[in-house]
Amino acid sequence: MEKEEIIKELQSLKRQIQNSDRLILKQQLEIAELKRIKLNPDKLKLIVLESSKDLGLKVDSHLKKMFMCDRSFIVPVKEPWFSDGHGKVVLQETVRDKDVFIFQDVGNYSIEYEMHGMINHTSPNDLAQQLKDAIGACKCHTSGLSVIMPLLFAGRQHRRINREPLSCATYLGELDSDQHVKRIITFDAHDEGVQQALRDTEFDNFYATNQLLEQFINDAPLDQLKDVLFVAPDFGATGRMNFYLNAFSSPHILKDAGIFYKRRDYNTVKDGKNPVIEHSYTGSDNIQGKTAIVVDDMISSGGSMFDVIEELRKRGIKHIYIFVTYSLFTKGIDRFKELYDKGMFDGIYTTNLSYIDKQYLDEPWLHIVDCSLYLAKIIYNFHNEMSISDLQNNRSYPGKVLAKKFEKK
Repeated sequence: MEKEEIIKELQSLKRQIQNSDRLILKQQLEIAELKRIKLNPDKLKLIVLESSKDLGLKVDSHLKKMFMCDRSFIVPVKEPWFSDGHGKVVLQETVRDKDVFIFQDVGNYSIEYEMHGMINHTSPNDLAQQLKDAIGACKCHTSGLSVIMPLLFAGRQHRRINREPLSCATYLGELDSDQHVKRIITFDAHDEGVQQALRDTEFDNFYATNQLLEQFINDAPLDQLKDVLFVAPDFGATGRMNFYLNAFSSPHILKDAGIFYKRRDYNTVKDGKNPVIEHSYTGSDNIQGKTAIVVDDMISSGGSMFDVIEELRKRGIKHIYIFVTYSLFTKGIDRFKELYDKGMFDGIYTTNLSYIDKQYLDEPWLHIVDCSLYLAKIIYNFHNEMSISDLQNNRSYPGKVLAKKFEKK
C-alpha cells in the first residue's frame, strides 16, 4: 500500500473516532440531563400533618442534604377543627404536577380539639378521616401521591371472627378506589395480607429491624451478644422473630429461638378480647444464662409482655430486651417501671415512627431509635424511581455491625 493511501486511511479512521467520541459525549450529556431532570428536587413535596410533625421535620432535614439544597420540601398546611367536631385540611401552596408524600400518624392521641365546649383528643378514626381530607385537598393535581402511614389504621382488625367489620381492609380499599393514591408506605404491618384489599395501589411494608438491631448491638456489652435467644410472645409473631433471627448473624455468637402460646378463656370477654389464662413456652429447655430478645410489632397495654418477662425469668434467662416497632403504652408505664426497678428486664428498643408520650422519653429502659433517615432514603428512592430492594430486604447489615463490634474487641 502506498504512503498516500495509508495517510488517507488513517485520516478516515480518525474522523470515525472523532464522530464516535462526539456521539458518546452527546449520549452522556443526554443521560446527565435526564438525571438532572429526574433528580429535580422541585418536583418533591411533603405534606406533614400535625400528628407526624416531629418525624416529618427530621425527614425533611435529611432530604435537603440528599438533594444538596437549602429549601424545605414541606408544604405549609392548616388543620382547623370546628366546634361541632368536624375538621379539614387546607394547603397553603400549590401541589400541581408535584410528587407528594403525605405523613399521618394515626396513633398520635396528643392533639386536642374542642367539640361542643369539651376538650377531645384525636382518635385513630379522627386522623384516618383527616388523611382523606389531605388527599382530597390535593384535588387530583399531583403527578404522584403517596401516603406514609407507619402505624396502619385498624391494622389489628385484619380479620373477621364475629359480626364485626374488616376495618383495615375496608379503609385501604377506600384509598385504593380514590384512584389518586399511588402507594401506601407502612412499617411492620400486623398482617400484610390486608394488601389484598388493594387493586391499583402499591402497598410497601418496611421493617425497622436493621435500625433497632444496630443501636442494640452498639449499646450492649459483648458478653450479652454471645448467646442470644430470640422469642416470639405468641404464634402471630413467629415470622417477625425469624426475620430478626436470620438478620442477627455472626460466627461469634450462638443463637436460638423460642415461642410462647397464649391459652385464652374463650368464654369471657374483657376490654374487647378474650383474656389470656397462661403463656406456654415451646423451645429449648436449656436457656439459662442467655440474653433474650422478645420480638413483636407493638406494645399496647403490655399485659402479655409482663407474663413473658416473668416466664423467661423463671427459666433462668439472664438478660431480657424487648424489640417493638411501636410502643403505645395504652395503660401507662408504671408496671414497666416496677419490673425494671426489680431487675426483671433490661430495656425496650422501639422506634419514633409513632407518637410516644413525652413524659416517657427520659426513662432509662426506653431506647427510641430514630428512623427518619431510613424513611428519607425510602422517599428519595421512590421519587427518583430507584430500586427499594436493599432498603426492604438487607438482612446482611446487622451481621456487619456485629463483625465490627467483635473486631474492635
